[in-house]
Amino acid sequence: MGLADIVQRGWEALGAGDFDTLVADYVEDMTFIMPGQTDVLEGRQAFRVALDGLGEILPPGFEITGLRQIEGESEVISILEWKSEKVAGSQVSVLFKFKGDKIYEERWFLDTEQWKSAF
Repeated sequence: MGLADIVQRGWEALGAGDFDTLVADYVEDMTFIMPGQTDVLEGRQAFRVALDGLGEILPPGFEITGLRQIEGESEVISILEWKSEKVAGSQVSVLFKFKGDKIYEERWFLDTEQWKSAF
């Protein structure tokens, strides 16, 4: 299984609300860097807890309309096309860094002003 397949499995688990399956592909001391690059979650347990509040983190009507993966040597970039009630369409990039077949860092890149306006 390639690294892009692991990331795709995670997106599918996220869409199904299966957060335990999602976090199983992360190392215990993983780091999640949220939009804006200033909010950071340290550790798989903190990440798992944050997933329970996912509905409060995403803009109203958030929907992924397209998804593709770009795989590198120890990393995968996901390009998400999305829309919400207030944003007709946009994109976000998510970088996943790997140690072996486990994710140790997830970092979101997006237009923070547009993201804020989506709420």
